[in-house]
Amino acid sequence: MEHVQKLISTRRGSFYVAAIAAVLAGVVILAYLNQYRDSVRSGGAPVTVLVARTSIPKGTAGNVIASKQMFVATTIRESQLREGAISDPASLKDRVATTEIYEGAQLTAAEFSTTATSLASSLTESQRIVSLPFDAAHGLIGQIEEGDHVDVYGGFNVLPVTLDGRPASGGQTRPVLRLIVPDVPVAQIGDSDASVGSRGTNVSLQVNDKQAAKLAFASDNGKIWLSLRPAVGAKASHPDIVTLETLLLGVRPITAVHSLGGRR
Repeated sequence: MEHVQKLISTRRGSFYVAAIAAVLAGVVILAYLNQYRDSVRSGGAPVTVLVARTSIPKGTAGNVIASKQMFVATTIRESQLREGAISDPASLKDRVATTEIYEGAQLTAAEFSTTATSLASSLTESQRIVSLPFDAAHGLIGQIEEGDHVDVYGGFNVLPVTLDGRPASGGQTRPVLRLIVPDVPVAQIGDSDASVGSRGTNVSLQVNDKQAAKLAFASDNGKIWLSLRPAVGAKASHPDIVTLETLLLGVRPITAVHSLGGRR
C-alpha cells in the first residue's frame, strides 16, 4: 500500500494510474457496445405486420376485414414476429377467419382459410340477404348470374281510396307497377323450388335492412320482376309508376297517383 501511495504521489506514477484507468474504461465501453450490438442483432431488422385494430369475429371474410379497415399496419422487430404473420393486405383476399382474432393481435396465415365463405360472413352493418322465389320469366332464370346487378320492380292490384285512406265508393282494383329497389347485386341463385313451380328458383339479393322489408312485402302481396342492368355504365331514368292510364293514355304519373287516392 505504501508503495502504491508513493507511486501515485509522483508525476510518472499519476500518469501510469491514469493510463490504466483509461484502458479499463475503454474495455468497459467496448464490452457494452458489443453487448448492445448483439442485442440489436438478436432483435432483428424492423418488419411490418398487420395487427387487429378491433376484435375480428370467426367467419369474417378477408375482403370485409380489408374494406372495414379492421387492422392496422405496425412496424416491430423481427424477433417479435409471429410465425406466418401477414404483412400484405392483399393476402386477405378470398379468405375467411377460422377463429376469433382479438384486438392488438397479429394476423397470421394460420388464422385464415380459403374455404368458401358463407353469405353472412360477407355482410357488414345494415347489409342483408333476402331470398325471393321467382319463376323463369320474372326472375330471368338462366340469364342472370351471381354478381350481376338487377333492378327490382313490383306489381300490385291497388284499390282506390279517399284522402283519409278509406276505400273509395264503387272503386275497383287497378294494376300498378313501380321500381322498388334499383341496382341490387345478385348474391346467390338457388336450386329449383317446388313452391314456385317446376321451373321456379330462389334468387338471393344483397340489399339493406329497409330494402329487404320492401322486397319481402312485395313478394308476399304482389308480383316482382327482375330487370338485368348493364355490367358497366348503367344509367336510369326517373322511376315513375306505370298504370293503364300512363301506359295507354299518356297520363302523367302524378295524376294517376291522385286518381288512386294517393299523394305525390
